[in-house]
Amino acid sequence: MKQVIACIDGATRTPGICDYAIWAAGRLDADLDFLHVTEKTPDYLPLAELTGNVWLGTHESLRSDLTDLERQREDLLQEQGRQCLQMALERARSLGATRIAAKQRQGNLLDVLLDIEADARLLVLGHHEHPVKASRLLPDHRLESAVRGLHRPIMVAGAVFKEPVNFMVAYDGSPTADKTADMVSRSPLLAGLPAHLVMVGRTCAAAQAALERTRVQLTRAGFAVQAVPIPGEPAQALADYAEEHGIDLLVMGAYGHGRIRHLMLGSTTTAILGQLRMPLLILR
Repeated sequence: MKQVIACIDGATRTPGICDYAIWAAGRLDADLDFLHVTEKTPDYLPLAELTGNVWLGTHESLRSDLTDLERQREDLLQEQGRQCLQMALERARSLGATRIAAKQRQGNLLDVLLDIEADARLLVLGHHEHPVKASRLLPDHRLESAVRGLHRPIMVAGAVFKEPVNFMVAYDGSPTADKTADMVSRSPLLAGLPAHLVMVGRTCAAAQAALERTRVQLTRAGFAVQAVPIPGEPAQALADYAEEHGIDLLVMGAYGHGRIRHLMLGSTTTAILGQLRMPLLILR
């Protein structure tokens, strides 16, 4: 059985990631697996590398001390990971989850996720509060790499859990948006939740027809749907709509290819993800 995999690291966003993953696993009737990956920061120079600086006149004793300190730091990071996973397991049990497990890995986060994504039904991640490297799309380049490189649905969790009682689909009539709507119509994760199908700034007859067609599709799938065309720039309009209607979850498609890929990587998507600080479900 495919799992919900929650990527945690002990930072302040970890409780939110845990709780959204627990909620998702319950909705999907799936096993829940907590994952902790110990990464080496790309901009970090290992202490052992300093031993190569002959011009410092490094003595053998200092070289040995640096190596020991490096080993101690790695041991501490591993222990932090073990404790983080243990707390996540205890949190899940306290909330009634029973089909839970934990794993610890070392290496690059994306490489680890690519290695295990075949077992994943949904990946749950969070924004990094203090990113090492800036990103065109998301505040955290690790999260952006995961969104770009993986082929499973990804939930970007909020820092504080709020059980979703509705959701909004950012819809533009494109093939990517139609595929997203089709996945929503078949998703047990979203079943029974009121849906807001929101199209921004498109008033032509073909766009309105696509919006109505998708509204009918979701209605036939059992959703209570509000299909709303709204004016304005997409990012600000969607942010305003979400605030006005108390939207709990934004659903949108992942990157496409060719022209669609170019559009999805453009400034509009960057602005949407930057302004709508709510849980995000990215479907592929």
